[in-house]
Amino acid sequence: MKTEQQYFEEGKSIRTYMNEMSMLKEESYAVYEQFQLPADGFAEQLKQHQLHFLTITEDWCGDAMMINPIIRKLAEAADIEVRVALRDADTDLIDRHLTNGGRSIPMILILNNQGQLLGKWGPRAPKAQQIVDEVRASLPPKDDPSFAGKQKEAFGSLRKRYTEEQALWSDVYDSFKETVLAILK
Repeated sequence: MKTEQQYFEEGKSIRTYMNEMSMLKEESYAVYEQFQLPADGFAEQLKQHQLHFLTITEDWCGDAMMINPIIRKLAEAADIEVRVALRDADTDLIDRHLTNGGRSIPMILILNNQGQLLGKWGPRAPKAQQIVDEVRASLPPKDDPSFAGKQKEAFGSLRKRYTEEQALWSDVYDSFKETVLAILK
């Protein structure tokens, strides 16, 4: 069984991954180009620790479309290397990091310089989770003939919000920051 560090070593850089995206690339780059890191000193603080991040993701995922560029921007400012493992290419890794029994992504694994897993964050920040829960609650039952159409419409609306609502981006940043700071204590 491969370690998280081995997946990291085999993974693509986040930059290469984003450049090669076949789905949601435009939206992901829109977030990357517009997101501004807060002037809170967190990136500078991270430079004092020898960390690297492994993102378990897929380019079809709306949450990943919003979250990966935010993590990338922070990592670039902090001189932290981020690599990508594709969830569907080898499910062994994601199966070690399930969310409520599901293979939810993205999952950001926080590793130290020796490759030890210190902690993880994902698949989404609290405000985004609340929105997703509300969207799911508004859908008809899965056996309803209108379910597929309503779900597609709801996810399209959610993707639009993820691409445009900077408050959601800030929530991702703040939630990730809180998780990392708790790990580093």
